[in-house]
Amino acid sequence: MADQGARPPVLLRGATVLTMDDAKTVLTDADVLTQDDRIAAVGPGLEAPPGAVEVDASRGIVMPGMVDTHRHMWQTAMRAYGADWTLTQYFVWYYLENGKHFRPEDIHAGNLLAAAEAIDAGVTTCVDWSHGLQTVDHADAAVDALQAVPGRFVLAYGNIQAPPSEWSAAPEFRDFVDRRITGDDMLGFQMAFDVPGDPAFPERGAFEVARELGVTVTTHAGVWGATNDDGIRLMHEHGFMTPGTVYVHAATLTEDSYHRIAATGGSISVSTESEQSAGQGYPPTWAIRKHGIPVSLSMDTSVWWSGDLFSAMRATLGADRSREHMEAHRGGDTVTHSALRASQVVEWATRGGAAALGRDADLGSIEVGKKADLVLLKDDRSPVSFPVLNPYGHVAFQAQRDQVHTVLVDGRVVKRDGELQGVDLAAIRTQVENTIDHLRSVMGEEAWQAGMNPDVPETALLDNPYQYTDYRSDAPRGPVEAG
Repeated sequence: MADQGARPPVLLRGATVLTMDDAKTVLTDADVLTQDDRIAAVGPGLEAPPGAVEVDASRGIVMPGMVDTHRHMWQTAMRAYGADWTLTQYFVWYYLENGKHFRPEDIHAGNLLAAAEAIDAGVTTCVDWSHGLQTVDHADAAVDALQAVPGRFVLAYGNIQAPPSEWSAAPEFRDFVDRRITGDDMLGFQMAFDVPGDPAFPERGAFEVARELGVTVTTHAGVWGATNDDGIRLMHEHGFMTPGTVYVHAATLTEDSYHRIAATGGSISVSTESEQSAGQGYPPTWAIRKHGIPVSLSMDTSVWWSGDLFSAMRATLGADRSREHMEAHRGGDTVTHSALRASQVVEWATRGGAAALGRDADLGSIEVGKKADLVLLKDDRSPVSFPVLNPYGHVAFQAQRDQVHTVLVDGRVVKRDGELQGVDLAAIRTQVENTIDHLRSVMGEEAWQAGMNPDVPETALLDNPYQYTDYRSDAPRGPVEAG
């Protein structure tokens, strides 16, 4: 467990405060006071209690800690290795060929790096969509890493090398849950697996385990060539589309599937950088807005993309507005007012993520009594830091990770004056380098170099990277039509 250290009161003084409350209240020249793990007061001219840590937040923006609902943290040790991959190449490399080479210590290294990267960028809660857990030893290593870094995490347990109904029914999985998932407020738990659409529904057993354990399922849905409407229909027909289910991507679903998600209280995690680059489908916010489906944001994997939600917000606004303009132009029309506003993507990056995790009662907004997960954006050395005229627009289009001045998680300062606190980056670097050395050695240097643009066997083209079923969908894969 990371050294939690002291937790004195903290007073962030004189900021523009994006509360993200129901009214989206924006306060100017305001203070935020934390006491223990909670927000104690919000407003101008607050008095600092004895022993408080005071932070000059003037000319800065204080916002809730951001929440990433889908990040394959174990892959972070391979940062940017797959920058030119398609989704099919990703499946070939991880699912079919080389994912099996990851040892528990490699999962640990990737998680350490990803966890540090998250809090450095103001992501105070992150879902570790951990589908590389080939054994319980791998899972223990994943949790050890998450608990060694002072952030808030959710382990989404998965294993792409085995059938979901097999690994979820194993006694050692139940033992792991009993040992490691203890109700710790800093470590949540989900089960992570996909539903390709096989009519035999081989994932039923895993859903039943999730139901028995009372945990949420998170699933990649609406992914071109892998998971589409058949999987959603099977989940619905068997009664496994439940409130709290998180559908990741949802980019190639039809109206029927969106209706089912909306009717059953699920939410969608949109990874715009991923969807517009890898090939899951067009980022779906433009299509799902009318259904009232709750949205959260995620960055997917640093094997390709940036590990921050500023990029996610910016990319989501760009993709949504681009599609809106394209659809209007197709009909000879012109968009005069953007339907998706900057304030909405900031909400998705904060309160939307909290709601997707069932934590909207205590995370995602700056209100008295809520958890003290806070981010101060400030850099007086940067010409991009002023003027702050539209604070939502500033966060969504101007801010970068280097403007993350101070971060609090659970009332503790985990980044101050741009420096991580309680994180040994040199030790993390050593572990990551050991993982890269291991992968290069076991693969061979030629295969390692070729892996940055791997060949795709004909048998792996498009359809079904899941090795536990031979199912091949004959469903059409045409583009989702605007409705």
